[in-house]
Amino acid sequence: MKPDYILYLVTDRRAMSTRTLAEAVEQAIAGGCTMVQLREAETSALEFYQLAVDIKAVTDRHHIPLIINNRIDIALAIRAAGVHLGQNDIPTAAARRIIGPNMLLGISVTTTAQALKAQAEGADYLGVGAMFPTRTKPDASIVSMEELRSIRSAVSLPIVAIGGITPANAPQFHAAHVDGLAVVSAILSKPDIEAAARELKQAFGQITR
Repeated sequence: MKPDYILYLVTDRRAMSTRTLAEAVEQAIAGGCTMVQLREAETSALEFYQLAVDIKAVTDRHHIPLIINNRIDIALAIRAAGVHLGQNDIPTAAARRIIGPNMLLGISVTTTAQALKAQAEGADYLGVGAMFPTRTKPDASIVSMEELRSIRSAVSLPIVAIGGITPANAPQFHAAHVDGLAVVSAILSKPDIEAAARELKQAFGQITR
């Protein structure tokens, strides 16, 4: 089944409005999230593994792909749909050799050169950003819309834009021909997570699932 990148939830328990992450993910999926990435910093390997098992039970129930950030070992251990890596993680080509041809491999990029390299080395999709300042990653480099359009023109891979995306700025990304939006606080921090996901997806110019 071809992945649907339209609304890509990236987790952060520090931002969530619910008691548990599983509840937050369940509500986000009900609102139209089509992919979930488990990205939890400052956790032990055991805690990350146990959390991944719990979240995968939710995503499997709804037939939504679960992507694991950074931890290839945990992605393999729980049979996740894929793994997502940054520029300071293990190289794309090496990651592809480890996970094989069937798992999804996402790579974060900020430049056209990085995007072309990731595509050549076996990435399945790209995360481009941060597009706007974000409290989730306050030290992230900002990518201009011009650079985003350059990346879009240079590669054939699906692209998800990330970083400071809200319903107010979401429509411009539809016009930039990206495949989806990756969001954290714009969904997780809202009192009504399901409604927030639905609003963001509609703002992007897509029909809710």
